[in-house]
Amino acid sequence: GDPDASLVLLGLAPAAHGGNRTGRVFTGDSSATFLTEAMHKAGMANQPNSDHRDDGLEFTGAYIAAAVRCVPPGDKPTPEEQKACLPYLVRELRTLPNLKVILALGHIAFRATLQTLSEMGSEKVRGKFLHGEVYRFGPSLPMMVTSYHPSPRNTNTGVLTMDALVKVLKQAKELSQS
Repeated sequence: GDPDASLVLLGLAPAAHGGNRTGRVFTGDSSATFLTEAMHKAGMANQPNSDHRDDGLEFTGAYIAAAVRCVPPGDKPTPEEQKACLPYLVRELRTLPNLKVILALGHIAFRATLQTLSEMGSEKVRGKFLHGEVYRFGPSLPMMVTSYHPSPRNTNTGVLTMDALVKVLKQAKELSQS
C-alpha cells in the first residue's frame, strides 16, 4: 500500500490460498476480489481486481495490513498468535506518519486495533463491534471505523454487501481526509 496513506485497512491474516500464496495481503482469493472491487468503486484502487503480486494494482491513500502475520490453522488465529503478532502491528502502524483512520475488517481486526491503540497510548480500550461504527480515541491517535470482513461467509450470505462495503470505505476515506 501507500506508505503516506492516512487510512489503513486492517484484515485478519494472510489467507492460505490468497496473501500467503501470492506474497501480498488480500490478493488472489475471493475476499481479495470483493475488497478490491469495493476499493475501486470507492476511488481507492486503480483497478477492480487483485490477482497476483505484479498485476499493476495501486492504492491511493490506503495501506493494507494484517493483524496476524502467518496463516492461522482453520483461518482463525488463536489468542496466542494474535498476542505474538501485536508488537509487529504496532511497529508497522507507527511507521505510517499520516495515519488518521484504521478500518478494521472483522471482529479480530477490531480487537487488534483496540489492543494496538492501547499500546500507542489510548485509555479507551473497550468497544462493541458494530458494522460502520466510528470510534475516536483522542486527538493524537487514529480513529477506527469498523466493517464486517469481506470473507465468502459474509459476502455469500448477504451479511456484507458490495454497497455496504463501498459505503464504509467511502466513510473511512472521508474521515481520513478531514
